[in-house]
Amino acid sequence: MTASTPVVSQHGLTEHSHVGGATVRSKGIDSHLHGVGSADPESHPLPSSKSEAWRFTPLRRLQGLGEDRAFDGIVGADNERTVEGPAGIIVRRVSGAEAAALKGISGNLPTDRPSARAWQASESILLIDVPAQTEFREPLIVTFAGGTVDRAFAGHLIVRVGAHAKAQVAILHEGTQLLSDNMEIVVGDGAQLEFVALEEWDSQAVHLSHHHIRVGRDATVKHTALTFGGDLVRVVADVVYDGPGGDVELNGVYFADAGQHLEHRLFVDHAVPHCKSRALYKGALQGDKARTVWIGDVLIRRAAEGTDTYELNRNLVLTEGARADSVPNLEIETGEIVGAGHASATGRFDDEQLFYLLSRGIPAEVAKRLVVRGFFGEVLLKIGIESVRARTADIIERELAIAGI
Repeated sequence: MTASTPVVSQHGLTEHSHVGGATVRSKGIDSHLHGVGSADPESHPLPSSKSEAWRFTPLRRLQGLGEDRAFDGIVGADNERTVEGPAGIIVRRVSGAEAAALKGISGNLPTDRPSARAWQASESILLIDVPAQTEFREPLIVTFAGGTVDRAFAGHLIVRVGAHAKAQVAILHEGTQLLSDNMEIVVGDGAQLEFVALEEWDSQAVHLSHHHIRVGRDATVKHTALTFGGDLVRVVADVVYDGPGGDVELNGVYFADAGQHLEHRLFVDHAVPHCKSRALYKGALQGDKARTVWIGDVLIRRAAEGTDTYELNRNLVLTEGARADSVPNLEIETGEIVGAGHASATGRFDDEQLFYLLSRGIPAEVAKRLVVRGFFGEVLLKIGIESVRARTADIIERELAIAGI
């Protein structure tokens, strides 16, 4: 893929050229679609519908998490938490000077006010340490159970994977809660991590979550977001690379019911050469005013020659009154790349698939269920933690039953 000759600046427009529908800027500047990182809440404006970062989010439903509501507790310290998995992975809560020194270990900082407020309010951190040069066959599963929406909680979690280690970590949220948190995921050189975040909230929960992912040289990260339940859930994932050879796979499954708002945002910053990223998110919607939002931003900086990236989002609308927004973006500053592409689609049942099944005597209800199972199957097969994959499949079956499918 080679960039065309830059267009001469005219009529006050910035000099640029277009490659595959993306803008190639003549100067190496930061992304127009991603805010400047800062742990200081006052450096970020209040969420506004006029802001690109918040224009899809129903701000009135944040219940103060986006403004100045006081945090009454720390998730995992002031509510129920269970840990299952191999003893060799160290899970401990740190506070004081140690916590302060660890914050920001990912190199990423909050890019919005709610994340910065949670960053400041979390006086302690849940640290998950995977020692270098170790391989674990069993996953580590940490479950947080919320019990009230009368109090607002902040959270900060760090997953640190040593060089050339291999592990699976799943973070599960259930029950009900008002929660704003940050998760920093740091994967050392040559290491491999599968990280899964499952949001199985009750109907009143509000969760704003920011995942900061740092990928070491020749490291591999599979990050999966599974989002169900809740009144409003918004998950933002940022990715940066430490050196060449980094490989990131970002997957997601979500299912919105009537009145729910489920939002996912990705930002992949390709700033070093010869790294790879793939994104695959699939969602379904049913019921009046069910709403999903998927925003995928990939920035390929001038120095990131040899980048290979692709992002794909698919949405299946099962009933009238539901709405899905899907916005993939590419910002490319160099033409010396392996490939860069994106695609998104939103639609109803595939009539051809339904006709094929019906023509073979399969009842309509069973046929529709098979189509939806097949729609999600591609992503479910990518979940390497068997118990989480089975739980996700069960949730989807329950969602289909709600829809009468």
